[in-house]
Amino acid sequence: MADHDRRPESLMDKIVEKIHDHHDSSSSSDSDSDSDDKLNPFGSAKAKIYRLFGREKPVHKVLGGGKVADVFLWRNKKISASVLGGATALWVFFELLEYHLVTLVCHILILSLAFLFLWSNVSTFINKSPPHIPQAGLPENLVLEVVSAVRIELNNALAVLRDIASGRDLKSFLSAIAGLWALSIVGNWCNFLTLFYIVFVLLHIIPVLYEKYDDQIDSFAEKAMVEIKKQYAVFDAKVLSKIPKGPLKEKKKD
Repeated sequence: MADHDRRPESLMDKIVEKIHDHHDSSSSSDSDSDSDDKLNPFGSAKAKIYRLFGREKPVHKVLGGGKVADVFLWRNKKISASVLGGATALWVFFELLEYHLVTLVCHILILSLAFLFLWSNVSTFINKSPPHIPQAGLPENLVLEVVSAVRIELNNALAVLRDIASGRDLKSFLSAIAGLWALSIVGNWCNFLTLFYIVFVLLHIIPVLYEKYDDQIDSFAEKAMVEIKKQYAVFDAKVLSKIPKGPLKEKKKD
């Protein structure tokens, strides 16, 4: 009887010992992982990766996250190809065939009105229903939203130009001058329509390529930014720092 009582007790003792051993090993592993996290603060969290233009959101969110972003990122290849093909057709009409916008709009309206007018009159003779012409109109809310968005963007652009012209940031001033100078050169090569078409085509190419190869592009951009900062530091030390600023401030005070 005594032997029968000892066996379950010894079995229970073994189970309890295993539970304690497992708890001790898990606690020791947790403590080791905590110590590793303390020694290596980047172990638990991923190191911050350089992103072009300080981007923290996906490319789709940067482009607005709506249907426009879907078109530029080729989420639906048929729609994106149709939009790009339509823009190309318009560019061919206006630039290569030297068609004018007012002429094209007038010709489209003439053909549409003539077709609908003839269909409406002929339908009475052939016993068919006349064409259903829906009432078209711009919704007020949509127009107000578009105008408000354009107004906000224009105000932001004017605010940026005002800050640049105020002379507070020489780096922004030089960047704006260089950008406008490059834009003037491109404008000398082609007209506004061709420039708009080039930008539109680039919007269908660059975002999707950047989304696909963002790590490689960001790595290259990081190296380029480091080199640009070095060159700017040299230019600042040799040229900008030697520009006298004290007498101007004294004259203003006087």
